[in-house]
Amino acid sequence: QVQLAESGGGAVQVGGSLRLSCRVSGFTGGDYRDYYMAWFRQAPGKVREGVACIAADGTTNYADSVQGRFTISQDKAANTLHLQMHNLQPEDTAMFYCAAQRRSPYQSYWHCSRAGSVFQYWGQGTQVTVSS
Repeated sequence: QVQLAESGGGAVQVGGSLRLSCRVSGFTGGDYRDYYMAWFRQAPGKVREGVACIAADGTTNYADSVQGRFTISQDKAANTLHLQMHNLQPEDTAMFYCAAQRRSPYQSYWHCSRAGSVFQYWGQGTQVTVSS
């Protein structure tokens, strides 16, 4: 059973940086080839947004709102997914979630998605608050 646990959230001022981590359990070594992962965020009263995703081969994709400021990465040896965030703005304030989904046999190793509906496994979230 895949389980995800986020950490690293907190309160920062405008222009600051944070690095979120998502500890993954339930993957075996070879299973990283079978999963793609993503970070999502949801602010109160707003729709959940897929921030960034990473494919099994390391291919990444970002929402326009974070392109150039956020970087998604995997440390497979440590079973951890990261989201490095720079130049944070008040509109980045949200609960951040990591998610994982097994790749279907018809999807390539470079496939990932930022659509929340396709993900089966979710963490509990970590809060990011950016103040001016």
